[in-house]
Amino acid sequence: MRFVLRLLSMLSLAVAVIMAVVDATRTVAVEALTFTPLGESWRAVSPETYRSVGDAVIDVHPWLWDPVATAILSLPGWAVFAALALVFYAAGHRRPRHGTYASIPR
Repeated sequence: MRFVLRLLSMLSLAVAVIMAVVDATRTVAVEALTFTPLGESWRAVSPETYRSVGDAVIDVHPWLWDPVATAILSLPGWAVFAALALVFYAAGHRRPRHGTYASIPR
């Protein structure tokens, strides 16, 4: 399971870097700070899945879409994926075992 979580962390970090580079390129091109919201990026890549996921979330409970999901989708995409990478990494992190040779200070 740790391997899967670390793999998800690495993939999320890769997406975050790609989205940050796109935002940096746009910022340089227009000479003004530019952040692309995650929802806008998602609609540009796959509008069908955006609509279907939105409909599915609304079917579960309408307030999950309007205040919760729309708030997350309005954040910059690189920030959302960087946060996901951190969460996946923390979940897959191996804690050092106490009482082992590695925990003895040198």
